[in-house]
Amino acid sequence: MSLYLVPKSLLYVEAVADHGSIQAAARAIRIAASAIDRQIKLIEARLGTQLFDRQTTGMTLTSAGEMFVLMARRWQEDETQLLSEVRQMQGVDFGHVRLVAMDSLVNGLVPQFLKSVAQDYPRVRVDVDVATPDGAAEMLERGDCDMALCFNLRPGRDLHVLWSAELPLYCVVAPDHPLAVQSQVTLQDVRPYAIAVQSRALAIRRMLEARHSWMFENGPPPVVTNSLQLLKQLVVSGDHVALTSEMDAAPELLSGQMQAIPVVGTNIAAQSIALAVNARQSLPRIASILAGNLATQSGEMLDRLRARRL
Repeated sequence: MSLYLVPKSLLYVEAVADHGSIQAAARAIRIAASAIDRQIKLIEARLGTQLFDRQTTGMTLTSAGEMFVLMARRWQEDETQLLSEVRQMQGVDFGHVRLVAMDSLVNGLVPQFLKSVAQDYPRVRVDVDVATPDGAAEMLERGDCDMALCFNLRPGRDLHVLWSAELPLYCVVAPDHPLAVQSQVTLQDVRPYAIAVQSRALAIRRMLEARHSWMFENGPPPVVTNSLQLLKQLVVSGDHVALTSEMDAAPELLSGQMQAIPVVGTNIAAQSIALAVNARQSLPRIASILAGNLATQSGEMLDRLRARRL
């Protein structure tokens, strides 16, 4: 449902930007091409600048046009939030919640959370963005999301942590890997094997480099990736090992596709996981409810992972 608070001219500019031409936009939003063209030319005349570069292959946004599209999308988000809050005042479970999470969580905890939302709050829309920990913190601080579930969240005075847990370092391996019989390992035990490691965009890689740089200088060349999904697939295949946390590999550990071996030794630092919101912003009621549900489910997932070792 729309309240139609966003000016049509902004929607027309956004539609042309999305579809690449006035004709394609007209077909998509079912508005006459002449009406769209007229509105865009009227804006350009008033501004004294073009919103689009017009080429034979289509229309692309100018810098001014990009500002208009950004304004249109922000206005639509404000409209959705206003409608959500009004509905909640009326006692209706309706709304729009924006979550940012880590790549490694999108095949375990996040789908579980979304399933529960669909069952309990079928009229609530949840948008999920995948980001690095640093990117998640920046999105939260800018107000681009309602909550962030991420590893190694850097402290910030504008961030309020709803739930957090410490995550010891593990070596994850396939069940038939030679290391799988070990009850614990050192980094020296791990290095002779092919390792899949995180890129420097992730804090765990930076931590390992700062404390154990020799890991990346000796032994078989590591596979480096910013995709935790790829890293886990390499481990499941049996060809590689990885250094990470239980929560990174939760579904694979619970299904038996992987085993997690504690890493011991000097200077081995734990990671952390946290669910946080922006302390400067008041969350809509439904977002607060879902944040509480996600915190509970995160804690339950960690309890299940640790119970399997008892």
